[in-house]
Amino acid sequence: MQPGSVYAIKEGKDRTEQHTLSILVDNEPGILARVIGLFSGRGYNIESLTVSETEHEKHRSRITVVTNGSPAVIEQIKAQLERMVLVHRVTDLTVTGRSIERELALIKVRGSGDARVEALRLADAFRARVIDATTESFVFELTGRTDKIDQFLLLMQPLGLVEVSRTGVAAIARGPEAM
Repeated sequence: MQPGSVYAIKEGKDRTEQHTLSILVDNEPGILARVIGLFSGRGYNIESLTVSETEHEKHRSRITVVTNGSPAVIEQIKAQLERMVLVHRVTDLTVTGRSIERELALIKVRGSGDARVEALRLADAFRARVIDATTESFVFELTGRTDKIDQFLLLMQPLGLVEVSRTGVAAIARGPEAM
């Protein structure tokens, strides 16, 4: 365990919390590596990472990071991100309490007979779409909160779960204001 790692804090007074950070950056080569380097260099964990250009005319991208740590560690992460030159804004969407978070997963399930029927029934209950089907397998597309996707995967495991591809969390604040 590295000194300063969030994993070293688990038994202390500070509780570990999960936070979703939205980081608006210039879309320049190397900025993602610098942001990720900040996390890895200090032993901070990244649970989920999503990045894409969101303001084409301004050449800006949004990086959405789900991380965890004590409240002090989260504040330290935000402060260090805000000091980076190409970072325009850091918003802790968890603190605002007014955000929407979604993730996309592609899930391949192999099965026949009753397991195949059960997989289709569960997919319908979770509003997963069948986007590919063969006589031996399905590929489902499921969008929702991370815990919904986790629950679906847990149920698919005994039915023949083969492979999963996930996008990571995309998040946005509610209301008319920009982040």
